[in-house]
Amino acid sequence: MGAANIIAIDGPAGSGKSTLGEMLANYLGYLYFDSGIMYRAVTWYALQHGVPIEGEAAITQLAEQLDIDVLPADQPNGRSYKVLVDGQDVTYRIRSPEVESHVSVVSAYPGVRRALSEQQRRVGLRGRVVMVGRDIGTVVLPEADLKVYLDASVEERARRRFSELRERQEPASLAAIMESMRRRDRIDSTREVAPLRAAEDAIVLVTDGLEIGQVFERLKSLAERGCG
Repeated sequence: MGAANIIAIDGPAGSGKSTLGEMLANYLGYLYFDSGIMYRAVTWYALQHGVPIEGEAAITQLAEQLDIDVLPADQPNGRSYKVLVDGQDVTYRIRSPEVESHVSVVSAYPGVRRALSEQQRRVGLRGRVVMVGRDIGTVVLPEADLKVYLDASVEERARRRFSELRERQEPASLAAIMESMRRRDRIDSTREVAPLRAAEDAIVLVTDGLEIGQVFERLKSLAERGCG
């Protein structure tokens, strides 16, 4: 059996899924796809075209109408992927502070989640992909060859995020980070559409006390075996 063709990695905020997903995709030569970038793309488009972020119906309509695609990067410029909105490359634009401050509102709209799940699925079914998010194994790609749910205690995740910010010499409060993560966990796990949870057939990896290299070796082994 060859390597898993479609790999879904889910988990709560700060669990390391983005870092590890990108590492695994690079190792396998696959597309790394953080599903959150599609929510950023809708947010960017709304801001550019004066669509009120608070207008749920209008934002949902955008998510249903926009053609959003994610492709492997075609230039050696450090990008892991290329994001297109109606054919326009917006890879860097969706990382602006303005998008960052509004994307959480957009991503909470049920209609937006439903519309973008379909677009994420279209990309994922092409194969040779590591897709990372909160509902990939349960909703977007339930037929993934390998489903992994990365987890860690909120204390562990907050400590990791705190250390990252301190290393970048950015102001950080461990207590504030921990409270923010607890709030995000509550929102993600109790929302009506696609709540955060491990798929029934997912491999659950609890990473408390483990170095990132140790977790990566486990992921690599699972991927190379072709399934969980």
